[in-house]
Amino acid sequence: MSDPLAAGVIGVGSMGRNHARVYSELPDVDLVGVADLDTQAARGVADDYGSVARDAGDLLEDADLVSVAVPTAAHPAMLERAIDAGTHALVEKPYVDDLQRGRELAERARDEGLVLQVGHIERFNPAVRALADVLPNIDVLAVDAQRLGPPRQREVADSAVFDLMIHDIDIVCSLLDDAPVSVDAAGVDGNRYATATCRFEDGVIANLTASRVTQRKVRKLGITARECRVCVDYMNQSVEIHRHTAPAYVENDGTVRERVESVVERPTVENGEPLKAELESFAAAVRNGSEPVVTAEDGLRAVEVARRIDDIAAGRRREEREKEVAS
Repeated sequence: MSDPLAAGVIGVGSMGRNHARVYSELPDVDLVGVADLDTQAARGVADDYGSVARDAGDLLEDADLVSVAVPTAAHPAMLERAIDAGTHALVEKPYVDDLQRGRELAERARDEGLVLQVGHIERFNPAVRALADVLPNIDVLAVDAQRLGPPRQREVADSAVFDLMIHDIDIVCSLLDDAPVSVDAAGVDGNRYATATCRFEDGVIANLTASRVTQRKVRKLGITARECRVCVDYMNQSVEIHRHTAPAYVENDGTVRERVESVVERPTVENGEPLKAELESFAAAVRNGSEPVVTAEDGLRAVEVARRIDDIAAGRRREEREKEVAS
């Protein structure tokens, strides 16, 4: 058997803490350290998962792979340090806030033979993975997604587009294997609630909604096809396929009536923790020298579309305020 991979986590907020937990559970990985500017938090997470708190630079030198879960603005600098150290990196979404910088980092990692994966975790949701067996057999017309929830207890700097909708942007673009050719959007309350309509070259329309002001948590994806309606519940990790049977004509008391039945198929979904699947996939890509499931280019595409949506929604709000002042 190959030696275990040495893993580290840089940034131990809520997401980084979970990365440390999962690395500590993987059989072919050793969690060799965690790092954070808040040294007390780093020591607490290290103690919880049988590791040690370390300086980020030292950790990068010793680790084979790291998860980068620091604020988005700090992603480029930390990724550059990882590349300089020859360390494979998984960076949480959004990949970067500077697209050109993101392209340069992706190119550098590729030139150095390093895996650079972006943490779009919903790609590893078992329900999303189950769609791989469904989509080749249907003609997709439209996609809709809702990612709603109440205000967070902690302060979130990103809009709902970059905090929440970006997950569904990545899912839709990956399912359709394309980026939209046009985007329209609207938002309220500083884009804490935002909607977007994306049109793709093949005619498919995607309607996306994200909210941090809705007093009920919803994580759902719907696919409308000529043959059926596919419903995905991210939280329940379930898939339902709704179809109508061909009409049948029945006679009752001399009257002929049309009867159409609705059939619901529930494909088998192997439930599991998406983060565990994500980090297992990352470790496998490092061990095998293969391309990660979610590449830096995928991350760039999601950021670019999210920025267009966020800017259009913000622009619409400005136009509406200007109209109110003018009237």
